[in-house]
Amino acid sequence: MSVSVALFTSDLRVHDQPVLRAALDGAERVVPLFVLDDAVLAADFTAPNRAAFLADCLADLDASLRARGGRLVVRRGDPARVAALLAEQTGAAAVHLAAGVSGYAQRREDRLREALGDRLRVHDAVVTVVAPGSVVPAGRDHFAVFTPYLRRWEQAARRQPAAPPRRVSVPAEVRGETPAQVRAALAAAGAGEPSPALPRGGETEGRRRWHAWQAAQLTGYQDHHDDLAGDATSRLSPYLHFGCLSATELVGAAESVRAAGAAPGPGAEAFVRQLAWRDFHHQVLAARPDAAHDDYRPHGDRWEADAQEVAAWREGRTGYPIVDAGMRQLAHEGWMHNRARLLTASFLAKTLYADWRVGAAHFLRLLVDGDLANNQLNWQWVAGTGTDTRPNRVLNPLTQARRFDPQGAYVRRWIPELAGVEGAAVHQPWRLPAERRAALDYPQPIVDLSAAAQRFRHGRGLY
Repeated sequence: MSVSVALFTSDLRVHDQPVLRAALDGAERVVPLFVLDDAVLAADFTAPNRAAFLADCLADLDASLRARGGRLVVRRGDPARVAALLAEQTGAAAVHLAAGVSGYAQRREDRLREALGDRLRVHDAVVTVVAPGSVVPAGRDHFAVFTPYLRRWEQAARRQPAAPPRRVSVPAEVRGETPAQVRAALAAAGAGEPSPALPRGGETEGRRRWHAWQAAQLTGYQDHHDDLAGDATSRLSPYLHFGCLSATELVGAAESVRAAGAAPGPGAEAFVRQLAWRDFHHQVLAARPDAAHDDYRPHGDRWEADAQEVAAWREGRTGYPIVDAGMRQLAHEGWMHNRARLLTASFLAKTLYADWRVGAAHFLRLLVDGDLANNQLNWQWVAGTGTDTRPNRVLNPLTQARRFDPQGAYVRRWIPELAGVEGAAVHQPWRLPAERRAALDYPQPIVDLSAAAQRFRHGRGLY
């Protein structure tokens, strides 16, 4: 009987799964394969939160495949060697893989092609809606500004979502790691305890969250997605990062809601725009893999390296409540509200004038949705070294707090020391009477905003 291999990477799902669908269409039996990559497990990228979430994702994928008569085969090693050996053992005519965008993903694909030759089948637009490189400006290999990219992205042809398989037949002789072994290996690679309120991983949970949020929140997304206390964002980013949800399917569903008139406001359109931003960052990183660690647009910055200031930022003890609330949410949930990500990043890179790579590394240690393209390029955008057309803008934490947490509910949620401070005064506790302030056990601001602005302008050579 004919055999093919579906090599899962960042596409851990059975719904709208072009890699699995192509493997099933091309053979009578299929090996759904996931490789615990030794190079990835040994790197800092396998942080406790993502390791725990990945273990959930793999267990859920295995359960979904078993419900269809199949199972997930998990092996450990170098993906190219593992896939080539498995193809040889089973006589597989093809190994199917979703195209990646990072430098590592591109090198992995090169190794697979070297090991498998023309048996490797790479599928575009599995991780993204529009494949990186398929939409480009004249004379360039990628868009460097979002708005013109969005116009072309909206007009680009898209594939139709693939139906989930009814039946998956796996060769009986193929064996892999047991679920317990997989979870133990990932726990050891994570080298630490995950965040206390880490969400459960997997396609089943991701689809449950998507359907619940779509029904309750999509209509008002445009008006409420920046409301820190309202917490009305989709929280789907971890499921998109691991491929438990298909961005193509989400865009189609949101656009169908908009077309049907079920969402009278611009909520669906605003949500689709966020998915376009995700694709935008992926196409930048695919063309410029070095942007994961090098300035996309250097400005000759002379970054400050005050270890105490950076430590206070990491611990949520800067004395600026809106910043500290975001950092404490990150530590507790392994996730942070998007608006809080922007203002905490701006505080580190622009107010403290610390190297954006320091902040990006901290986020990657904790974010369960720690996607290299989105994390690094959003940090560069905020730091002014990336694609922002206003590279010297600074997000003032007090202005941001008044605008996006006007009554201080978000701050009180994450900073119990300030729970008793009423109204907007919670954003400036240093203005409280001295006796009241002393009883709060909350630090004074670690930096004066005016002095910090001068430090930034001097460091960037703006005067």
